[in-house]
Amino acid sequence: MSMDSQDKRRNVGKKPTLIGSFGHAFQGIFYVLTSERNMKIHAFALIIVIITGLYVHLSQVEWCIILILIGAVMSLELVNTAIEKTVDLITDRYHPLAKIAKDAAAGAVLVMTIIAIVIGCMIFLPHILP
Repeated sequence: MSMDSQDKRRNVGKKPTLIGSFGHAFQGIFYVLTSERNMKIHAFALIIVIITGLYVHLSQVEWCIILILIGAVMSLELVNTAIEKTVDLITDRYHPLAKIAKDAAAGAVLVMTIIAIVIGCMIFLPHILP
């Protein structure tokens, strides 16, 4: 099959509809949720945080902070996977720059996760401890 017919089949260069864009985004989220161990861990933590937040009756402001943190960690994990898969697409050999790209992306997730845990403790501990 020629490159032109492959491009047409994948609609390369064609702007997707709004609904199509959402569909692609949900496919990406689903892929990462089902295939990446760390995203599964983050999703499990998200469920625990939401259940605990409902149990301790977080304030509206506390919920806003928690939801922003959840969105930041989950979004960075999605971006991390995108970077890792892009690097893997470009080369299947070890290259120090590929390692740096992957490590830096993973580091961004780690930094945000640590910050989310610290802020989460600041929010939840006063509700849990006497």
